[in-house]
Amino acid sequence: MTYHPKSDFMRVMMERGYLADCTDYQGLDDALSQGMVTAYIGYDATAKSLHVGHLLNVMMLRWLQKTGHRPLTLMGGGTTKVGDPSFRSDERPLLGPEQIAENIDGMKQVFAKYLTYDEGENGALMLDNAEWLDGLNYLEFLRDIGRHFSVNRMLSFESVKSRLDREQSLSFLEFNYMILQAYDFLELNRRYGCVLQMGGSDQWGNIVNGIDLTRRVLDTEIFGLTSPLLTTSDGRKMGKSAGGAIWLNADMLSPYEFWQFWRNTTDADVGRFLKLYTELPVEECDRLGALEGSEINEAKIRLANEVTALCHGRAAAEAAEATAREVFEKGGVGDDLPTLALSPAELGEEGISIVQLIVRSGLAKSGKEAKRLIAEHGARMDDSPLTDAGLMIDAAALASPIKLSAGKKRHALVTLEG
Repeated sequence: MTYHPKSDFMRVMMERGYLADCTDYQGLDDALSQGMVTAYIGYDATAKSLHVGHLLNVMMLRWLQKTGHRPLTLMGGGTTKVGDPSFRSDERPLLGPEQIAENIDGMKQVFAKYLTYDEGENGALMLDNAEWLDGLNYLEFLRDIGRHFSVNRMLSFESVKSRLDREQSLSFLEFNYMILQAYDFLELNRRYGCVLQMGGSDQWGNIVNGIDLTRRVLDTEIFGLTSPLLTTSDGRKMGKSAGGAIWLNADMLSPYEFWQFWRNTTDADVGRFLKLYTELPVEECDRLGALEGSEINEAKIRLANEVTALCHGRAAAEAAEATAREVFEKGGVGDDLPTLALSPAELGEEGISIVQLIVRSGLAKSGKEAKRLIAEHGARMDDSPLTDAGLMIDAAALASPIKLSAGKKRHALVTLEG
C-alpha cells in the first residue's frame, strides 16, 4: 500500500509494522492530524496478568499517547462473564466476580508501566465495561440494540464460521459477545468521545460491528484499526514458550526469565521485534536486525534489555543481563535465577529424586518430560551431564545450592532452607 500518512501516529504504525488493516485510512489519518483522538483497546480479565501476546497492542496504546492522543484501557469486567468465542475451539470457563476483580487488579499493574494515567489532556483512562453492562435491561437492550444486528451477517464472520464449520457448539451466550463488544464502542463514544478501536486482526469482525452500531444509533463516524497476529519466524504463536505463557507481571514470571525469552529470539525475528517491542529508532532496529554470526547475539541482548526495561525497569534489565553473562560466559550461578527452596521435611531421610527436582524447578512440565530430557542428554546438574533418572538428592548434596540446566538456555537453582 502506498498511502503516505500525515499524522505521527499512523506513520509510526506503518513504519514499525503495527498495522494490519484499517476501516478508513484517510479518514482516521485526517482525524489524527486535526487534534487529539481518543482510542481504546479492550482486555478481558481471564488471568491475573497480561502476557507477551498482549504486548503488541499495549505498545500501540503507548505510541498513541506519545504522539499526543488519549488511550483508554477497557477492562472487560462485564464481557469476561460471557467469554469471547473468536477463533476458539471451545467455550471459555466462566469466572466469578471475585476472580474477575482479582484479575483486573493484576492486569492494572502492567498498564501503569506503559501508559501515564493522570489528569492531563491526553492522560490515559482505565475503565471497566461492567459499569454499563451489569445494569442493562434485557428487553430494552434487545429492542434498542439487538434490532441493529443481522444474524446472517454475524454468521458470516470468520471467527464464528470457523467454529461452525468444524461443527463445534457455539452457545447463545458466546454469540452475544460480539453484540456486547459493539455496544462497548457505542458507550465509549457516547461517554468519552472515543472514535477509534484497536485490536488484533482476529477482532476485525467485532470492531466493524461496533462501528456499524454507533453509526446507526448515534450517526457518528468512528474507526477501527487492527494489528497483525504475530507468529515467530518458525511458525509458533507469539508469547508461548515450552514453559508456558510469558507473563508480564513479575510475581508470575521473574524478570530474568522474561529477559531470557527475548534473548532467545530467533535471528530472523530480531529486527521486526525491535521495531514492535522497543522504542529504538527504526534505522537502528534495521541495523541491529541485519547483523549476523556472533554479532546478532549482541542485538538480541539489546532487544532483551530494552523490552525488559519497559516492563520491569532498567535496573531489572541490567541485573538480568549480568546474571546471564555470569551463567553463560563464566559458568557461575548468578543471583537472579529462578530458585526452588526445599524444606528439610520435603527431603525426608530418602531425599528427593532428580526427576522431581527438574519438574518442581519449572524446567520440565512432567516427570515423563524430565526423564526424556535426561535420556536425551539435555539435562545437567552443576554443568555436568545428568545420566541417571533414578538419582536421589539428599540434604548432604544440598549443602550448597545446586544449579540445574535444561538445554543451554534454561537454568534454575535448588537450595535447602534453614
